[in-house]
Amino acid sequence: MVTKAPEDAYTAEPFLPERGGLPALRKAAAECRGCPLHRDATQTVFGAGNAHARVMLVGEQPGDQEDRQGKPFVGPAGKLLDRALAEAGLDPADAYVTNAVKHFKFTQAEPRKRRIHKAPSLREMTACGPWLAAELAVVEPELIVVLGATAGKALLGSSFRVTQVRGTVLEEEIHGRRERLVPTVHPSAVLRADDREAAYRGLVSDLEVAARALS
Repeated sequence: MVTKAPEDAYTAEPFLPERGGLPALRKAAAECRGCPLHRDATQTVFGAGNAHARVMLVGEQPGDQEDRQGKPFVGPAGKLLDRALAEAGLDPADAYVTNAVKHFKFTQAEPRKRRIHKAPSLREMTACGPWLAAELAVVEPELIVVLGATAGKALLGSSFRVTQVRGTVLEEEIHGRRERLVPTVHPSAVLRADDREAAYRGLVSDLEVAARALS
């Protein structure tokens, strides 16, 4: 009888600890083999920040720097996000930041060449969903800021379009909990924008909506 590798099941469920808070989740996530992405990534990049945060920021997946350092939002996009949060009146130190997918997915033309970010599939997002559900259950944020289309699809389904709902307060049931969400663009999209200043102002404006929703 051929035994299937755990990643063929495309679910993180078997790797979740039965009890414990964020430290237990982080430790368990380091061993996750719930989908094939763990094979090429350097390490699992779990969420970080205030365990009692009023606001949780959910991005797409770790980037190159995050994969190397093992922490979310430590690259250029993370620095831009911190600046935008502060400008919108939200203290980055009071937030909890995480990603819909916890392993870096990339393409690489050849070894030692730059690793190019590749968007995770819906199947990979679904496989990683139990980690995000567990983070939400522990942190219990008052508001979720959805950073970009991939995070939106992971939380709200495949029909999500960030351009249609950005900068608005949504109320939806997410993983069995009623949640308030404010979608916006991913900070990496600001870095790629032709008019970076206008894109940045748009991000700050959306985050100001989040700040007012918390006040």
